[in-house]
Order: sequence, then structure tokens, then C-alpha cells
Amino acid sequence: MKAYQRLIEYVKIPTASDPYAPEDQIPSTECQWQLARYLKEEMEQLGLADVYLDEHCYLFGRIPGNIPDFQGYTIGFIAHMDVSPDAPSENVEPRIVHYLGGDIMLDEENGVCLRVSEFPQLAAYYGEDLLMTDGKTLLGADDKAGIAEIMTMAELLLSHPEIKHGPIMIGFTPDEEIGRGADMFDVARFGADFAYTVDGGPFGEINYETFNAAAAKVTVRGRSIHPGEAKDKLINAAMVAMEFDKMLPVGERPEFTERYEGFFHLCHLNADVEQATLEYIVRDHDWDKLEQRLVQLKAAETVLNSTYGAGTVTLELKEQYRNMAQQILPHRHLLDVPIKAVMAQGGTPAIIPIRGGTDGSRLSYMGLPCPNLGTGSFNHHGRLEVASVSEMDQVTRLLVDIAAAYADVERKEEKQAE
Repeated sequence: MKAYQRLIEYVKIPTASDPYAPEDQIPSTECQWQLARYLKEEMEQLGLADVYLDEHCYLFGRIPGNIPDFQGYTIGFIAHMDVSPDAPSENVEPRIVHYLGGDIMLDEENGVCLRVSEFPQLAAYYGEDLLMTDGKTLLGADDKAGIAEIMTMAELLLSHPEIKHGPIMIGFTPDEEIGRGADMFDVARFGADFAYTVDGGPFGEINYETFNAAAAKVTVRGRSIHPGEAKDKLINAAMVAMEFDKMLPVGERPEFTERYEGFFHLCHLNADVEQATLEYIVRDHDWDKLEQRLVQLKAAETVLNSTYGAGTVTLELKEQYRNMAQQILPHRHLLDVPIKAVMAQGGTPAIIPIRGGTDGSRLSYMGLPCPNLGTGSFNHHGRLEVASVSEMDQVTRLLVDIAAAYADVERKEEKQAE
């Protein structure tokens, strides 16, 4: 079976995660169990060993090595089962479009159109088959394309014993989209020395740098007084919240930044006169710069409490993940192997920083250095999501080639990151 054919089946199973579920509720949504059980059965039918679905919806399996007395590294491949809750994801209707140029109208009634003027990368897919939806939902290629490619790799390795490789571990996680994908990941049970998440953009994309990330919650407590008697008494929490946001640099919002530029992103705002809450995500590739951003937030809290009274503004900060580059760069083979494999297919490796995070961001700091690979898809988290049929085939081949390449990577004691 081709990877895109698997993707078509997987996206029909809704798996959106829920950022408002209790943090100890893993998975955050019951629907993720349906895909996990489906994949478990498929893994067993393909002949994977040690297939294991734990109580938190983490699914592991092993492709046995076929090299006697193998002494090399055990490599893993990881993808996540949940999809973003930011767009509709139920009743997905996948379809294949043979692209012959121009804009693609997905949903004429609601004006959902994939325009070349807005997404110029579309032009590169002229003459190819593209998988997308009817414009009413996201596709779910993030990250069911990664799952499909890993499963197709497994089928190829298990049915072609002439491809020599060591043991290959496979892991599928819940709740990556809400930053909890590594919360209960059992690195020891997974059993790999190193791994790759398959959770990126086009074929050839290789990521080893992510943002450092923090979350900020601002609570403003106001004082409601009849407006006719409000002078020197009223504290309008909604207005104070607006003041707080204005104290952050406008040019350092996501819509004005790119590549290594960090940002403050206001995700949620709820406000009335008596109380307001603002929820931010704060990002920067450089840890020192991220800390400077947190200092800016604390300074805004201090100034407003000085103006309106102690306790008016309360700031809560939470570290989410760190740039995984520090854990990956000491193991240069993690980049060299996929770079060579991409080039062997005639592709051009694209080493770019992730303006976000993956499960690998945290797994790398849990003892499993874990770069990220593209899946052959783009425009994630929305109705304009697209997966390339041909690029999914290329990614599948890439995973096979990486698995085979590690048959010849000599195990050695490597310098660990501090």
C-alpha cells in the first residue's frame, strides 16, 4: 500500500486534541484511542514485534533487525496521532487533485481557495497529484502523513529482507499539538538510541533547531463601579489588559517575524470590567533572548501594579520546551545520514529552523536526541492543508534509506551535550 492511501484512511478518523483538558488527562480526547487501536491492529498484521499500546495512548512497535550480531545504533521514527484543534477536523473528505496550475477552489460556497498568489510554493507541484479536502475541514496530514510514511516504511522493510538494517523502533504519540506529546513518553521502553520525528513540511526538509518556548497567563482584577460615580474608583480590567498588551513591542508579533526572530503571541483574550485574562506563547531560538522576553512581561506586570495597585495584574510563566539543537549537534550523524539520503534521491536538503516545536524538542532533553523530517505536506492546521502524493513516496523511501544507512554507522562513545 502507498503512503497516501494510508493517509486517506487515517484522516477519516477524527483525532483533535483539547488544550483545555486537565493536564493529567492523557490523551486529552477519547477520539485519539480510535486511531491508536486501528494502528495497533495494522502493526500486528504487518508483523511488527513488541507492539504495545499503553494506558496513555502511546503506541510502540519494533521492526526486528536482520543483521546478525548487530552492534550499531537502534534508530526510531516517531509521529503524532492528534490533529490541531484550531480548525474543523471531523467528517474529513479527502480527495486527489491532479494539479495543472492556477488557483484551486476547495469550497466555492464559502470562498475557500488555495491561491498561488498567497502560496507560491504551489507552482512547484505542477503536473502532480495533491491530496486535500473539500475545504470544510483540515486534512490532518500534520501528522497523519508522518504516520502513513512510517507504516509504509515498516511494510517495505518487513517484506524486503534484502534491505539490511538493525532494529527499528516506531512510536506514535497523542497530544503533540497541545504541547503534551512527550509528557508520558517512556524513553527506556521505546528502546532507541536516537530517533527522528516525521512531522515537518516538504520532502527534503530537515530540522534540528526549534524555538525555546514559554507560556504566559496574565490575570487582571478590576473594580466595577457605576460609571456615573466611577471617577478615581473604577478599574476597568479590560482596559488594563489592553494596556498590558500595548507595553509589548508590536513588531515582535508572529505576523511580523520570520526564521530566527522570536515573538510574543496573544492567543486568547477574555475581558470584562471586573476581570480579564490574556494568554500568550513566547518564543525565541536563543535562550537568553527568551529570558529577556520574560523580563519584559514581568516589567509590564510591575508597572501596572504600581499604577493600579498591588495585585491588579498577576503574571504566571511556564517553560514549555527548549531548542533541541544543543542535544542534537554532538551527534552529527543524525544530520549527515538524512542529508545524504535526500541527495541520493536527487533532492536538495533544506536545513531550516522550526518556528515552533515538535515532540523531539522535549524528547531530545529526555535522553532521545531527535531531529525532525518533512512529510511532503504543507499549510498545516487549516482548511488549505495539502499533501503531495509523490513527495510522500519520496519521504517513505527516505525513511527506508535512513534505516538502511544506520546498518553502517559505527557505534561510538560520543560527547554528550551539557
